[in-house]
Amino acid sequence: MADTQKLREQRANIWQQMQTLINGAESENRDFTGEERGTYDRLEADLDSIGARIDRSEKADALDAQFSHVDRSRVVPPTGDSSGDARAEQYARVFDAWLHGEEMTHDDRKALRDLGWTDIKNAAGVGTGAAGGYTVPPEFRQKFVETLKWYGPMLREAEVIETESGANLQWPTNDDTGNVGAILAENTQVTEQDVVIGTASVDAHMYTSKLVRVSYQLIQDGAFNFPDWLQRKLGERVGRILNQHFTTGTGTAQPDGIVTSATVGVTGTGSFATTKGIGYDDLADLVESLDPAYGGGEGLKFMGHQSVRKAIRKLKDSQGRPLWEPSLQAGVPDTLLGYPLVLNNDMATLETSSKSLLFGNIRTAYVARLVTGLTLLQLNERYADYLQKGFLGFQRADGTLQDGNAVKVFQTTATA
Repeated sequence: MADTQKLREQRANIWQQMQTLINGAESENRDFTGEERGTYDRLEADLDSIGARIDRSEKADALDAQFSHVDRSRVVPPTGDSSGDARAEQYARVFDAWLHGEEMTHDDRKALRDLGWTDIKNAAGVGTGAAGGYTVPPEFRQKFVETLKWYGPMLREAEVIETESGANLQWPTNDDTGNVGAILAENTQVTEQDVVIGTASVDAHMYTSKLVRVSYQLIQDGAFNFPDWLQRKLGERVGRILNQHFTTGTGTAQPDGIVTSATVGVTGTGSFATTKGIGYDDLADLVESLDPAYGGGEGLKFMGHQSVRKAIRKLKDSQGRPLWEPSLQAGVPDTLLGYPLVLNNDMATLETSSKSLLFGNIRTAYVARLVTGLTLLQLNERYADYLQKGFLGFQRADGTLQDGNAVKVFQTTATA
């Protein structure tokens, strides 16, 4: 693994060089020269490259730690005996045998039942395991979930609930913030003010990774860890579409995205020619557009497209201090005005009338619903004449804005 601390120090040095170029041009009240522009662009590319290496290394470390300690709570009863690891390994062996199309023996099926997994589904409706698809084992499922999260920030930042059923899930809502009490004069009847109760709900849309056909040669040769490769590829596909819909979904036959549903807190007035449509005042106004009931707590973050971060790197506050601060410490995020900045490239790019940046408590504002039972389906007979097997993953999910007061969106000006 790369030494992330050294990478952070390199990035800090590059950032200082970029600030020197900006300060030099501003002190002379001019734009970059052609040479300075080239140097700045090169430094910025290096900054992004090192930042990506840091992210990859830290994610790899986190995943390695996650996968080295598998949650077997649904597989191994918490008895405290050392046989649990052996039983889980037995399950993994059985699953790998199924993945390679091997016939399941009576002992294999008994092992599944003993481990608590009795919901074995067959794609054709009859026959043996080689003809159908099974509920994914916990080792595979855990990796699948982590892959979904790493390929988009919404499942990391939003509130995530898991349900056994995909039935419509409702809960009551109330916004009484517009109502206030009153002074009551002597011998005067109290006026009435009803409390209005609303409702919100989430459904369960069926998401699929789409079908992947794999040759028997690839499965049999075992040139690499095929199960790990497969779960990563399928997880990436589902993760991308979930993050896209949780961000900008229309709400019609798909989740309503957080950006789509959030209220515009600030409309920018900055010039695209000088600041790309966003300035220090806009960011300060966006922070202040949030009600103090939300603004004083933890969990406040910016979330925006990478093009926003690119523009913000050149901005300073009224004291000449950079608004964007790269982190020099592992586990501590980069900040904007002192708040973490989460990149989400499923948001719009920075352009006229775009909603490229939001601020608030994302976990309070948005809820994502996952129906448990991430499933891998194997199709044998359909592509047998090609000497291929078909694999696809599917996940039921939905999401909605549950508290619109917890986040606000910045929208750029409609004119350049």
